[in-house]
Amino acid sequence: MPARRPTATSRPVKSGARGPRAAADSAAADAPHGSRPEQVYLRLRDLIVQGLLAPGSRVVETEVATRLGVSRTPVREALQRLQQEGFVVGAPGAQQARLTVAPLTRADVHELLNIVGELEGLGARWAAGMPIPERRALTKELKALNAEFHKTGRTAPIDHGRMYEADERLHRQIVVAGAGPRLIALHDSVKPQAERYIRMYISMLTSDIRASVAEHDAMIDAIDAGLADEAQLAVQTNWRHAAERIARVIEVAGERGSW
Repeated sequence: MPARRPTATSRPVKSGARGPRAAADSAAADAPHGSRPEQVYLRLRDLIVQGLLAPGSRVVETEVATRLGVSRTPVREALQRLQQEGFVVGAPGAQQARLTVAPLTRADVHELLNIVGELEGLGARWAAGMPIPERRALTKELKALNAEFHKTGRTAPIDHGRMYEADERLHRQIVVAGAGPRLIALHDSVKPQAERYIRMYISMLTSDIRASVAEHDAMIDAIDAGLADEAQLAVQTNWRHAAERIARVIEVAGERGSW
């Protein structure tokens, strides 16, 4: 399945290991005064995705502004965007001061990863329809990335960050090669929301590495052969299976942020 980002860590971060105050402190040193909402948004999103703001943690506008050395206005706008995208949630009728980092749930992972599968499946379908020389170049690159993903997953100790990056590049290449600007924009909007779950998969389900490698091979072979229906289905299947695997982990470990 997909994997992944330059800021990746090589080990999972325990939920709750660092609270919002400590996480914001770690980012404060290089947060420029007067940061625009986009910069604040990206910084907070990264903290959430990497687990430095744990599921269920309170996110208070005034505290974030103080810790990042910015005014409340860009923080307020960033939190509104994060709430719209599902990274933070609030109880019905609650003010922003009551926002918390969204929990990790089975329902959420099924929705997100299946949406990603539909988007990337369409990209794979279009990639399979490219001229033969372009398909050959793409599949050569995809095979190299899958080989890197496989090799990293078999190396001790496992570098989970590198695995995630290889997986992410593989899936991203399919989208970039086959998609137009609208599909890429949709993918850019949804995929980061799934990153927390993908990192969980990479760090906790490495025993399933062979299944993921085989599913990648099926995707690549279908694109290489120009089989649009098969390529689309292979990508959708890969993401559906990923959602099922992660859901099993959540079922055993409990939904993070709900306790």
